Amino acid sequence: MTRSITPPMRAKHNTGKRSPSRSATKVNPVSEKPNKPVLSKALHPRNAHLQGYDFAALIIAMPALATFVRPNPYGNPSIDFADPKAVKSLNAALLLSEYHINGWDIPEGYLCPPVPGRVDYLHYIADLLAVNGNVVKGAGIRGLDIGTGANGIYPLLGIQAYGWQFVASDIDPVSIDNVAKIAQQNIQIATHLQLRLQPQPEHVFKNIIAADEYFDVTLCNPPFHGSLAEASEGSLRKVKNLAKNQQQKHGQQSRKLVVSQAKPTLNFGGQKAELWCDGGEQKFLANMIKQSHDYANQVLWFTSLVSKSDNLKPCYQLLKQLNAVEVKTIEMTQGNKATRILAWSFLTPEIRQQWATLRP
Repeated sequence: MTRSITPPMRAKHNTGKRSPSRSATKVNPVSEKPNKPVLSKALHPRNAHLQGYDFAALIIAMPALATFVRPNPYGNPSIDFADPKAVKSLNAALLLSEYHINGWDIPEGYLCPPVPGRVDYLHYIADLLAVNGNVVKGAGIRGLDIGTGANGIYPLLGIQAYGWQFVASDIDPVSIDNVAKIAQQNIQIATHLQLRLQPQPEHVFKNIIAADEYFDVTLCNPPFHGSLAEASEGSLRKVKNLAKNQQQKHGQQSRKLVVSQAKPTLNFGGQKAELWCDGGEQKFLANMIKQSHDYANQVLWFTSLVSKSDNLKPCYQLLKQLNAVEVKTIEMTQGNKATRILAWSFLTPEIRQQWATLRP
């Protein structure tokens, strides 16, 4: 089932030149060494949130955020990051103020993603797709977001930050409908986004990628956990870690405050498809890698976040068995959290170079 917000796009042809009007920015290229992490100690250099949050500006953009802003023990404005409503309000204000996304919202109980970390993924993808060290902006880049969720965060940010076109898929009709509502309130997003419901959860790309379609990149944030119980334990651990960090920074009284406010709400919400699946992240990644081989000639780069470093080795082994031509691992760090992007391509460097020069 396909829900189109914009007319179907034409397939990529083997003729034509890259648009001379596309803007480009010089960047540091991603390492070409397979399976060797590219280390990053902080947010990506192009991340708009490197200096933290300007709460005064955010409140001007979205006055409702003021309800949740309080001085921290140092006297600086902040929010209670253990409060799902406060985090959702902050997200909405960030998306409106920095990325000009109107009407962002998610249904109760759905995953509320951290904007700085999510946009970091896109910045590193932009480096991966760079041509001669130049970041490529504009509708010539086409991305596919697997499991977009009700928040639709990757296509929304990718469209607004880089002007790329996106197809976003999910197995949950509520998620698809919610992202459609957001898109309808934003003309730029509506004209650059297609939404597709995956009717068969066991498939990743089948039913989503048509026979005549081509994508520069696929993105995915796989479910972390293998069961509801594991997801619940993870959320409780996150709350305890938050309390511990607050205690170290601000003392015992602050710890009591955080613990009293923080409830284990499954990472600020999240449905089954967003947080857990049978077999967890490792099985999901294995299925995605195996199925990606069927679309080897239709995608320039397949990518996915990998939250657990132990899951990288079996991915490398499987990609070797499938004769992947290029494999990259890009390490990302946001505060105390480390994650990584796994990227792979079945195309030779010569074909990838040709692909880049023949974008419309």
